[in-house]
Amino acid sequence: MSDDDVSAHYTSGELLAAIRDGVARLGKTPATVTVDDLAPVDEFHVGGRQASEHILGQLGLTQGQHVLDVGCGLGGSARFAAIRYGCHVTGLDLTEEFVTTGQVLCDWVGLADRVALRQGSAVAMPFEAEAFDAAYMLHVGMNIADKDRLCEEVHRVLRPGASFGIYDLMRKGEGDLAYPVPWAQTPEISVVSAPQDYRRALVKVGFTVTNEHNRGEFSREFFENLKARIAKADGPAPLGLHILMGETAPQKVANMTRNIRRGTLVPVELVARKVG
Repeated sequence: MSDDDVSAHYTSGELLAAIRDGVARLGKTPATVTVDDLAPVDEFHVGGRQASEHILGQLGLTQGQHVLDVGCGLGGSARFAAIRYGCHVTGLDLTEEFVTTGQVLCDWVGLADRVALRQGSAVAMPFEAEAFDAAYMLHVGMNIADKDRLCEEVHRVLRPGASFGIYDLMRKGEGDLAYPVPWAQTPEISVVSAPQDYRRALVKVGFTVTNEHNRGEFSREFFENLKARIAKADGPAPLGLHILMGETAPQKVANMTRNIRRGTLVPVELVARKVG
């Protein structure tokens, strides 16, 4: 698995045009669209905005802090954090199209001065040591094989005492996963690890794990509600994760639901603090 393989999985080449069209279908323009309007398409993780609120609320974010969004995607959670907590957020993502599109979205909603998105690797970050007051990543680790190096890099760029929040899909039971899923068309670019693997990697580099939450029940409710909304809707919503997942979106969602119901996969939150 290479960085190019992962980036190619998420690249469509027409993402900004699709979002612009969805905004128009909402009856909005780039000048009138809001962060909340964009949330259905730019928070690419189980539970969307509600999940972002839950994990970010545990990090003690305050006004004026500089926060790192690891694997920021389109930057939806970064824009939400900037508005909710008054912080400055730098997002880092491997996929160039996510970064360039996300920065346009920052311009649309007037947050270009508080949210900056950069292209780069989470295991070789282009940041100085102790540059950030907090960090988080939402559904990122499933595409990163070297969890040790990932945690080492996050630890390096955080100031002493800073918090690091993780919300990832993790392995909880035996059995093969059904593919495709949102982060991988095939198993070749999927590296799903168990919570204990994350904890070991965090502690190894100098973090203390302070919280762990199994979000399995939350995810099951989320998918049941999603299924009900889709059944009632007259076609896809103007803005939604189907724009990011493409033609295989229904199959990816179905497999996600199946994997979670089988107990082989579960969303888990971990919150850690850099010792020192």
